[in-house]
Amino acid sequence: MKKAIINDETGEVENTSVISSITIDCVIFGFQNAHLEVLLIKHAVGIRKGEWGLPGGWIKKEEGIDKAANRLLQELTGLENIFLEQLKAFGNPDRFPMGRIITIGYYALINREKYNVKAGFTASEAQWFKVSDTPNLIYDHDEILQYSLQQLQRRVRQAPIGFNLLPEKFTLLQLMKLYEAILGVEMDKPNFRRKFLRMKLLVDLNEKEKDVSHRAAKLYKFDNQVYKQLTKKGFNFEF
Repeated sequence: MKKAIINDETGEVENTSVISSITIDCVIFGFQNAHLEVLLIKHAVGIRKGEWGLPGGWIKKEEGIDKAANRLLQELTGLENIFLEQLKAFGNPDRFPMGRIITIGYYALINREKYNVKAGFTASEAQWFKVSDTPNLIYDHDEILQYSLQQLQRRVRQAPIGFNLLPEKFTLLQLMKLYEAILGVEMDKPNFRRKFLRMKLLVDLNEKEKDVSHRAAKLYKFDNQVYKQLTKKGFNFEF
């Protein structure tokens, strides 16, 4: 049986060497100025030209899904060597207007300062948006984004978060703002501090912030060994 695919440049249906029934979509989270953000691309060609969506596309016939996810992310945004965690498959029959297409979702957490985003391939722009203020996304990408956020919210209660989102040295306030941004709640600072310090996850650097207009706060870093142990073992961490 022949399989059809939408040509990214013309928007027409055609037969190609890709597996037309399976695609990849990637949700890349970052953290900036106390806001959780997501990386989106604007399509430059095809039936969705000028619209925003998650970085993704077709899987080539000869490649595995993990390889396809990394290739597409690099081609569309310039991001390389990102650890992508598989979410699940999204297969609503009407998620794609011109045929039955199943997409496999991936997500990652990265420190924005360590990567340069550059649009390429079929993307005219690649831009960070606050998760709370994204434009309308193509197909079911809003659903995929929300599922990814829910997965991140579950994870933050079961394993440490922040190693890939915060600078190497950070304050307790920065860490708390990260948790508030992910969970969408306001936290009690003394209670948050007490719980986190009790976990022995943070190393006091005996340093303070520099060049700040407010009272300088103490700087911490993660204890890598404890971080790895808690990531592997997990915990039940409620605020």
